[in-house]
Amino acid sequence: MITDLVLELSDVSKDYRGLRPLRISRLTVAAGERVALVGLDAVAAEVFVNLITGASLPDHGDVRVFSRSTRDITDSSEWLSVVDRFGIVSARAVLLDALSVVQNLAMPFTLDVEPPAEDVRARAVALAREVGLPEGALDRLVGELDAAGRSRVRLGRAVALNPSVVILEHPTAELVGPDALAFGERCREIAKVRNVTMLTLTADHGFGERVAGRVLTHHGATGRLSGGGWLSRLRRD
Repeated sequence: MITDLVLELSDVSKDYRGLRPLRISRLTVAAGERVALVGLDAVAAEVFVNLITGASLPDHGDVRVFSRSTRDITDSSEWLSVVDRFGIVSARAVLLDALSVVQNLAMPFTLDVEPPAEDVRARAVALAREVGLPEGALDRLVGELDAAGRSRVRLGRAVALNPSVVILEHPTAELVGPDALAFGERCREIAKVRNVTMLTLTADHGFGERVAGRVLTHHGATGRLSGGGWLSRLRRD
């Protein structure tokens, strides 16, 4: 029996004016688990993220986050307390191209980044090292970085405040070949060291296998998720 679930979706349906509603028949994610969900396009992935963070409610079914239905979140302060437990790596997350890598990584801690105080800079530098950014990139403008560097800045921002769950939303959309594989390895390592739950939404099955312990394929017509049994999870860990 699975205990200590952080996410549980049951018979969920959400109409978003796509070809068909987003359907998830059944999904459970335990604390500390790494799960990849393959088959949601960019728009459906955004709808999915909104559902599990409580930003929107399903038309049908139930979404439970940290053992609580999102339908029971009744005010903005409650909702913010839930959202604060998620870190999201997404191309939708705004980076400030005219500021340096360190300044961007300091922003989860303070908005006073011109320049950041020494203690804040030290925390930002530690994040940069954790996500694999080279020392020479720390004071470069984010707008000068390639796609791989920008992905790592987004990852650093996502884990800065020690979230319970990290969501990777189509993390390889702008990455190719070795960059995608290296990013997957780094994400996996961070999840294991921090013992954080990681949920990856991707179209790249190979990346899913690289980063996750359990890889599930989404079938849009039914919402059924296939693959990734517990035995495969244990083998990959």
